[in-house]
Amino acid sequence: MNKSKDYKFLVQNISSLKGVGIKTKQLLKRKQIEKISDLLWNLPQAFTDRSNLKNLDILEIGKITTIKVKAVKYNFPRIRNLPNKVLCEDEKGKIDIVFFNSREGYIRKILPLDSWIIISGKISFFKKKYQITNPSYVVPLHKEDYVKKIIPKYSLTEGITEKIYRKLIEQVLKNIPELDEWHSLEILKKLDNKKWKDSILNLHNSKNTQDLNSSYYKRLAYDEILASLLVMSRIRKRIKKIKKKNKFFENALSNSLINNFNFKLTQNQERIIEEINKDLKSGNKMFRLLQGDVGSGKTIVSLIVASNVIESNFQTAFMAPTEILAIQHYNLAKTIFKGTNIKIGFLTGKTKISDKKIIIDKLSNGKINLLIGTHALFQKKVFFRNLGLVIIDEQHKFGVKQRLELAYKGGNDCDILLMSATPIPRTLILTLYGDMDVSRLIEKPANRKKIITLSKPEEKISEVLTFLKKQISMGNQVFWVCPLIEESKNFDYTAAVKKYELLTTKFSKKVGLIHGNLTKDEKETVLKKFLNKSIDVLVSTTVIEVGIDFPNANAIVIENSNKFGLSQLHQLRGRVGRGVNQGTCILLFKKNLSENAKKRIKILKSTNDGFEIAEEDMRIRGYGDVLGYQQSGIKDFKLADPIHHEELFRLAEMNIKKIENNEKDFKKFEPLLKLYDKADIINEIQS
Repeated sequence: MNKSKDYKFLVQNISSLKGVGIKTKQLLKRKQIEKISDLLWNLPQAFTDRSNLKNLDILEIGKITTIKVKAVKYNFPRIRNLPNKVLCEDEKGKIDIVFFNSREGYIRKILPLDSWIIISGKISFFKKKYQITNPSYVVPLHKEDYVKKIIPKYSLTEGITEKIYRKLIEQVLKNIPELDEWHSLEILKKLDNKKWKDSILNLHNSKNTQDLNSSYYKRLAYDEILASLLVMSRIRKRIKKIKKKNKFFENALSNSLINNFNFKLTQNQERIIEEINKDLKSGNKMFRLLQGDVGSGKTIVSLIVASNVIESNFQTAFMAPTEILAIQHYNLAKTIFKGTNIKIGFLTGKTKISDKKIIIDKLSNGKINLLIGTHALFQKKVFFRNLGLVIIDEQHKFGVKQRLELAYKGGNDCDILLMSATPIPRTLILTLYGDMDVSRLIEKPANRKKIITLSKPEEKISEVLTFLKKQISMGNQVFWVCPLIEESKNFDYTAAVKKYELLTTKFSKKVGLIHGNLTKDEKETVLKKFLNKSIDVLVSTTVIEVGIDFPNANAIVIENSNKFGLSQLHQLRGRVGRGVNQGTCILLFKKNLSENAKKRIKILKSTNDGFEIAEEDMRIRGYGDVLGYQQSGIKDFKLADPIHHEELFRLAEMNIKKIENNEKDFKKFEPLLKLYDKADIINEIQS
């Protein structure tokens, strides 16, 4: 065993192991195994018990069995394609050992006559005889300990056999170093005093592997959680150290805007505006996430704080993921800032070159206070005179590294506000967004009516169509959503077209269609028609753009609603009822619903709280499915599970605060960060 305390062996390239050539290296890469330590996180999926020798009179067909037998007779047919056989026996019976594609000389070598041999393989029965075909192991008696084991079975990729993989993992397990402990005695006690090395060896060599609550598993899961939080903590600490010019304002402009609103801000909105104002006035750079449920009024909050930045003689950039959402923000800003001296610009990739030149000139001269647009805002030729705030809507597509880059945009004096309409369960907030301050906007505006959610079997579709006709006659618009079935885009397209054709016969010609085969521009064209009310009913196979307000859309029908997760259904439901009129969501379902599908529908009908729904969704489906777009950070977890290990996440959150306050102790976590692929990010932060 390796007595070294150096972790460097574990972070070497997989090719440094004996038996890993170019081909094997490429095959292992398919399983995301590139470093030696990556083998450790690929835990056995099951175990094959070869440890007990069985007599030939108690064999079970179909079972993998280990036997001790003597070779008594060869049968090497001279006819092509027939297998070679060796008759073997023990005191209780006889068995044929059958070999396909094995040479006579090889068989004579491994199964010499009158010698006792250990053989292991799957038992079958053919022509009234037991047999083992192409046995997994054939070894002499003195090597029986090599076979008589509980052997782990791993999830493999095509081209890598069990034997090849087992040889690799055995090399690694024999050479795992005795690393110094990075946890305090207090934390170790809470982890049942399990050491890192012992935990690795245990999970690869026992039946505890899939027990997420075993002490050994929990030790490694906690390490993984802590490594992730350490990175977030360092990023957060680094950003907090960035000094900036304080923004001075008296809220004169923002108060004037608020007083002109025909609605009252919620207490939640007012509190978050105060939080952000405090950040803006401080001498440290702001890096904050505004996380809000659908329809909670995030955009209003962001434009109010933008007005305070503008009052401080700084500029603001507001970036949206799509042109149609950017247009919506632009129109809202023009309405809110009407009658003020604030100059607003609009820039996307489709802006004419001549118009773009004028915008860039005004921007660099300080004649534009607020620039709204898409990713075009951050092109190299776009210069701000005095950028003080960057607002990014629907930021969930950004991972940790991308967010770090964003934090430095605009220089030290530029504050960053990210917004997301995707509610995240509390368990995951620090894990996903520990690098930022987080404000949660939960309360809905008082003038917003609660969306009515109904569930209907498909047999009652005629009732649904009657209801929709009434809605359209009242000037309302309708979404009709078909589920996206990833396995067959053609099926999606065909199903959507059929539904489109059916609805066209029911609702004249004012029916639109969006499906996966359309380009981004084509989708936006259809959405604009819907926004302009030239379409009454919009059939869609894709999730309707999050964040866009369709004020006249007050009904949504979700077909095969059991195909969607809770969070997806809630996001779709949030597309309607965004004006002053009542919104209605109709969940169509087929017969024979599963218990989970029934539970999802029941929960959705009982609450409109996106955060509560996200928690329930995670319990039902698991965190990976809830975060359908695979949030950066969570997708990399190989062992930790926020559902089963909630107490470990809480323990790591408490521990990270102590670590943050003890800079000298941080170096001892270097092996942990290296093992869990976090060191590169730490180095980027420190460089």
